[in-house]
Amino acid sequence: MLTKTYYLYMMSNFTNSVIYTGVTNNLERRVYEHKNKMIKGFTERYNVNKLVYYEACQDIASAIAREKQVKAGSRRKKEDLINSINPEWRELQIS
Repeated sequence: MLTKTYYLYMMSNFTNSVIYTGVTNNLERRVYEHKNKMIKGFTERYNVNKLVYYEACQDIASAIAREKQVKAGSRRKKEDLINSINPEWRELQIS
């Protein structure tokens, strides 16, 4: 059986003043869409185009639950999560 991977991800803007949290089943495509302003709304308005954090989940239910958990946290908790793997907030490469 083919299993699909889902991702919780966080993106920021050039000055790291904005954090966007989302879920996708294709991280490379989704980051491309954000970078090229193909998604209208928050990420386009605030120029969110730098992937700073992601984690893989085994199913969509756990990815959505994780997204809700992260979104419910404070900005400080999101920063701590990003800093745990990317303390300089550099743009992450998708592997």
